[in-house]
Amino acid sequence: MARGTTLSFLGGYVDTLGFVALHGLFTAHVTGNFVLLGRELVAPGNDVLLKLLAFPAFVAGIVAVRALVRRRQRGGANALRPAHVLQAALLLAAAAAARWDMAAGLLCAAAMGAQNGYGKLLLAKLPASTVMTGNVTQLVIDCLDRAGGEQRPALAALGGGVLAFAAGCVTGALASRWGMGVGLLPAIALLLAMALLSKSDNAAL
Repeated sequence: MARGTTLSFLGGYVDTLGFVALHGLFTAHVTGNFVLLGRELVAPGNDVLLKLLAFPAFVAGIVAVRALVRRRQRGGANALRPAHVLQAALLLAAAAAARWDMAAGLLCAAAMGAQNGYGKLLLAKLPASTVMTGNVTQLVIDCLDRAGGEQRPALAALGGGVLAFAAGCVTGALASRWGMGVGLLPAIALLLAMALLSKSDNAAL
């Protein structure tokens, strides 16, 4: 499975697992949390604080992975492997804190911020792995262009990513029956496998 497809599956899995298990929190989809915060203005709930804090937690994940990548690249070392490990460590901490929704949710948001961060920094040629709106838009455009006879070499990557994200959503919803503590373990294992198989920043899984 290509790295981009694997990360798309992971993005759908963790976001859906968190949404179901953490009472409507989007751990990877910042836009969704903004929408939910808007809803709180007219239909207040009990989980508004978690949604408010998810944004700075997400940003903290980006800041952490940016610092890690900068340090590794200055030394001429592989940055993708430790980026995967950082994300896995954050998800492992979230799994350990599963009894406390606030802690688990914020750690998951930081982990997905890290994925978004290294996706931009190290895998910029790949389609986005956590938000599918732009990917679906581009996929439809490329399909129409391909039907008109134009070459669209990225079509398979886009389509595979969207399908993998959808599969991750379904799997994450099913895994929510186990709760965050157990449900996050497959995602952690997947990240560690990618880290072990990373030989360069552009390596494929």
